[in-house]
Amino acid sequence: MRTVRTLGAALLLIGLAAAPAAADSTPSPGASGDTKAPTRAGTSFRTATELDQGQRATASGSTGDYLYWSFPADTGQRPTVEATVRLPRAHGAQTWQLDVYDGLRRRQACQYGAATRAAGQDTSSVALTCVLRTVRGWSEPWANDPLPGTYYVRLTVVDLPPADLGLPVRTEVRVGSKDVGGPAAVDGSLGKPLVPGIATRRSSGSDDTASDSGGARSAVLSAIEPDDGWSSGWWSDRWVWTAVGGLLAALAGIGGYALTRGAGRPSRVPPGV
Repeated sequence: MRTVRTLGAALLLIGLAAAPAAADSTPSPGASGDTKAPTRAGTSFRTATELDQGQRATASGSTGDYLYWSFPADTGQRPTVEATVRLPRAHGAQTWQLDVYDGLRRRQACQYGAATRAAGQDTSSVALTCVLRTVRGWSEPWANDPLPGTYYVRLTVVDLPPADLGLPVRTEVRVGSKDVGGPAAVDGSLGKPLVPGIATRRSSGSDDTASDSGGARSAVLSAIEPDDGWSSGWWSDRWVWTAVGGLLAALAGIGGYALTRGAGRPSRVPPGV
């Protein structure tokens, strides 16, 4: 009976430990009704429109344009980028492509999803999806692993008839992510997330004259970041599972001993009998 109660307490601890992890793994909710959602796209990396995870951005453009957005992704997240291009009524066959780059402007491969799709003649819309690999807290310098920081989305047409160049299109882009947590944790973290400096400001105490003559300026990082800030990189739910695993191993040893004690011992027979 004592062993059963002990195992029941252990299962309860497992449930309590798994609950926060399950809550964190829920994808970010959509914000299609968010009045702050962007309604335009940038035309280069430097002018990319900032987009929060869960927001649905819209933009008007023309076939042949390069449309750019940027969003933050933190350690342990597996971002998913979805794009829909609404085409005019009359057009020829076109092929659209969705590319995602990290803060170092390295193109990131899609783990799965259709990042390139062809739209047949007079097709009303084309949908693209790119599910990235899980963002790691640290990586070797030579590796191309996704790292925490700013990510760039580029949407463009890569093949179309010359007569369709410049036709108006409407685009929708949404970014979400799943928190993978402990299974993707690594030993190590970046000193700073890969968020490029996109602006400069004068240091305190400098005036316009100093600025005009090349006075001191300091880099200002992009304001884009996760709602709860960048993670420190050392904590993950694998610490909880490691502790629970050690506890279960100890309980299994105690339970095994309780079930098998006495077995194999010679019976005590009074001497002389």
